Amino acid sequence: MDSQARSKLDRILAKVCLNCPVCRHARKKQKGAAFWLTKQVEGRLCLFSRAYERVYGRKSHEPLIHSAAGRR
Repeated sequence: MDSQARSKLDRILAKVCLNCPVCRHARKKQKGAAFWLTKQVEGRLCLFSRAYERVYGRKSHEPLIHSAAGRR
């Protein structure tokens, strides 16, 4: 598989992680069972979390960074 196809697949898998209810809750709350589960599972079992890390350069349980330019 060439790097362009892998990159496209990674983006698709990372989008699933962005929409995952467990990961979304972990990113938003930063505590609780969802946060613990996401931290324990992301690197070993979840393909979507690993793709998220490759695409966005951060773990799937870490909070999203919103740009200051978009806020007023």
